[in-house]
Amino acid sequence: MNAEPATAPYEATYAEPGDLAPLRDFVRLHATALGLPGSRADLLTLAVSELATNTLQHTDSGGVVRLWAEDGHVVCDVIDSGPMRTLGRAMPAADAPRGRGLAIVERICDQVGVEESPEGTRVRLALAL
Repeated sequence: MNAEPATAPYEATYAEPGDLAPLRDFVRLHATALGLPGSRADLLTLAVSELATNTLQHTDSGGVVRLWAEDGHVVCDVIDSGPMRTLGRAMPAADAPRGRGLAIVERICDQVGVEESPEGTRVRLALAL
């Protein structure tokens, strides 16, 4: 996938827990508008919600979510000021109190990448159309 979207993406910001429900609605609405079937849009919505929740729990600021279609995928960037995340996490035990979010994201998205960007840490998700 390209480093930047070919067309202007849909964009939303979040800064507090009360922003999560509208953020989930935003992702679901635009993912389906871009052609992602409903059940796959639900997976992307869950992934973004997990990342945004992580942002709000572990940083002093919110983040930005961008969605667009590219090369047969819906692509979504979740950008925040948090530290780089490592990929390839083992799934914590079901009774573990925390730590399942990124492991879940990695399992439900077709592609997941993490990199530093001028805006902060960017987690890029992609689900095939």
